[in-house]
Amino acid sequence: MAELDRIDRNILRALQVEGRLTNAELAERVHVSPATCHRRTQRLFEEGFINGVSARINPDPVGLGALVQVGVVLDRSTPESFAAFEKAVVDIPAVLDCNLVAGDFDYLLKIRVRDMADFNKLHAQQLIALPGVRQTRTFFVMKEVKNNAPLPF
Repeated sequence: MAELDRIDRNILRALQVEGRLTNAELAERVHVSPATCHRRTQRLFEEGFINGVSARINPDPVGLGALVQVGVVLDRSTPESFAAFEKAVVDIPAVLDCNLVAGDFDYLLKIRVRDMADFNKLHAQQLIALPGVRQTRTFFVMKEVKNNAPLPF
C-alpha cells in the first residue's frame, strides 16, 4: 500500500465533505490535472483508502427519527459467544453500527427506528433474543450534536 502524500490527502478530504464532486471539480480543488486526479482516485479505491461513495439520508423524512444507543452485555466472554452474537446482529436492518467495546458493555449498538414504540417492539422481538444476551442498557439520543464527521487526518 502506497503512502499518502499531500495530494492524496486533499483528495480524500474533499471527497469526505462532498462525495458527488465530478473528477474535473475534484481536480480543480486539489490543484492537479483531471487525468492525474482520476488516476490517483482510482488508486485510492483500489488500495482500500476509499470504501465507497454513498448518500447520507436524512432520517426524519424517511420515518426513522429516533436514534438509540444500546449497550449489550453477553452471558459469556468466549470467542464462540461473540461470533454467534455478531453473526445474528448483522441481520437486523435497524442496527446501523455494532462495535465490540471495552468497558461496561461487550457491544455498543447504534439503532434507527421510528419512535419509542418501534424500538420497544424491536427490543422485545429481536434484541433480547440475540444469542448470549444477558443484559441491555438503552439510551435514547435526545440531540445529535456531531454525526458522521470527516476523519481528522
